[in-house]
Amino acid sequence: MSLLLPDADGGLRPYRPRLHPMEFPAPDRPGPRSRTVFAAAHTVADPRAANGPGSPAVVDWDATLAFRRHLWSYGLGVAEAMDTAQRGAGLDWPAAAELIRRSAAEAAAVGGQIVCGVGTDQLPPGPATLDAVYAAYVEQLATVEECGARAVLLASRALAAVARGPEDYAALYGELLRQAREPVVLHWLGPMFDPALRGYWGSDDPEAAAAALVEIVAARPTAVDGVKVSLLDPALEVALRRRLPTGVRCYTGDDFHYPELIAGDEKGFSDALLGVLDPLAPLAADALRRLDAGDPAGFRTALEPALPLSRHLFEPPTHHYKTGVVLLAWLAGHQRHFSMIGGMQSARSLPHLARTYELADALGLFPDPQSAEARMRALLDVYGVEG
Repeated sequence: MSLLLPDADGGLRPYRPRLHPMEFPAPDRPGPRSRTVFAAAHTVADPRAANGPGSPAVVDWDATLAFRRHLWSYGLGVAEAMDTAQRGAGLDWPAAAELIRRSAAEAAAVGGQIVCGVGTDQLPPGPATLDAVYAAYVEQLATVEECGARAVLLASRALAAVARGPEDYAALYGELLRQAREPVVLHWLGPMFDPALRGYWGSDDPEAAAAALVEIVAARPTAVDGVKVSLLDPALEVALRRRLPTGVRCYTGDDFHYPELIAGDEKGFSDALLGVLDPLAPLAADALRRLDAGDPAGFRTALEPALPLSRHLFEPPTHHYKTGVVLLAWLAGHQRHFSMIGGMQSARSLPHLARTYELADALGLFPDPQSAEARMRALLDVYGVEG
């Protein structure tokens, strides 16, 4: 039977779901050898709790950790407490700190790779001083390091608001790099993901900002594992990675162009730290095995069919991509419900969600297509769509 899926213009169109999932290799294989790859993982809300806008985050810990085990089973690393986990969009610092502790312990238990986000989101609303921003970073860095995990220094809204120019970024990050126990990842999240981060590194000009970032890395290259770039500008990312010191990775966060950036060229490649790998884990693991086998063309052939789904998930307003990610986790059976911290399940329209389902189903991403179809029918019924 066909589903009647709503269009953006208010009409309905028939869609016939697939009957069988794609056959991906079994997940109990080692991770990729040729690239370092982290999936930024979403957080599962407790659907029985008051997870409304402005309320403290209440997490379903069992489902959240089970999903991380799913990602590790495919050989992917987990990037914890990042933007995909609704950091700064419902996941407050107390919940993020507990998430980091629990996920780091789980990673140690199963031998999974993990990096964790370090930010300044415990600061109260309103203007902050540079000293307060630094102290907030230090507090969170200590939490991550006490768990035995590596840190991703997240871009800070508070720092973007108070910094007067590149020199303030250089001074603050330089001090953080000096005291970090292990090499860290520096995170450049563009304004399409968070408008409050416009002008990060001290300039609205991306090339000038990139130059300032490279200077920070070059001053302490052994303290930097890599730079995570989420600008949705592949040319800028390639130019930046070619300027990084030897041994410093460039982690692509470009959910629009990741196959070509990971495959690379004769002058290098990007590793990956991507939110889109949350729903794409089986497909991505299969593609990465082809890359390990010396088949970059096969890697791109396997992964590029997922680009329409990726670009749909991350279409403007890009920062609401988490809603589609959680929808897909529910449809795939990784959680029992479609609800989110902060009530963010309402951040995308029903036509957007319907198209998300259609694109993912066409890729064969649902282990049980019939169950996914039944859940999609239930969602359509809640919205009053006949079908």
